[in-house]
Amino acid sequence: MYSELQQIIDSSRRIVFFGGAGVSTESGIPDFRSVDGLYNQTYAWPPETILSATFFRRCPEEFYRFYREKMLPLEARPNAAHDFLARLEEAGRLTAVITQNIDGLHQQAGSRNVLELHGSIHRNRCLKCARFYPPEFIRDSTGVPKCECGGVIKPEVVLYEEGLDDDVLSAALHHIRRADTLIIAGTSLTVYPAAGLIHDFRGRHLVLINRDATPMDSRADLVIHDSVGKVFSALTASPLTQED
Repeated sequence: MYSELQQIIDSSRRIVFFGGAGVSTESGIPDFRSVDGLYNQTYAWPPETILSATFFRRCPEEFYRFYREKMLPLEARPNAAHDFLARLEEAGRLTAVITQNIDGLHQQAGSRNVLELHGSIHRNRCLKCARFYPPEFIRDSTGVPKCECGGVIKPEVVLYEEGLDDDVLSAALHHIRRADTLIIAGTSLTVYPAAGLIHDFRGRHLVLINRDATPMDSRADLVIHDSVGKVFSALTASPLTQED
């Protein structure tokens, strides 16, 4: 299967990668739905409630207590999957990384065209004056982080009840529609509207890489049930040439 994936990559000129939580688990960031993920731990409220726009407005101090403990993995570093995708972009074969993750590890690895569907922990702004704050400010603050102007600082992450950024979504659709190969990895493909992006792909090769089966496995040209980092560690990112 790895050799088949290598052949697909070597014959592609416009690869788009769409990734979920499984891409970052090998960097020590827990996903939301695995046996030991956030959704299977016990809190006073379920994570879906805490990470909602309503809860943020009504109980900001509790929101930030959870957010600091579980959503700020600033010590995490890119793994083999992030590194391979950065090399693939540098080789001229990958046109975009579309991610559901908010950790910024793709950019740390060197990827340049990264579309973050759910925002990023690295962008935080005052709701009153829009001043920017780094994630370290959130981590090192106590209670509800406040701006110098007195406004509440909010992470630029998409909470439950909030819609995706229209510009980011439009850019993702643009790249998927132009792709000759779409590689989807580390996602259960059950979270919409992000999971619905697959329906806009009209290229030659659809590849799914995930530890567990997904509802879209039957549609793919190649399915690999394994960790993303392990798969990408076995591949090479050969530079695009005029013969390709």
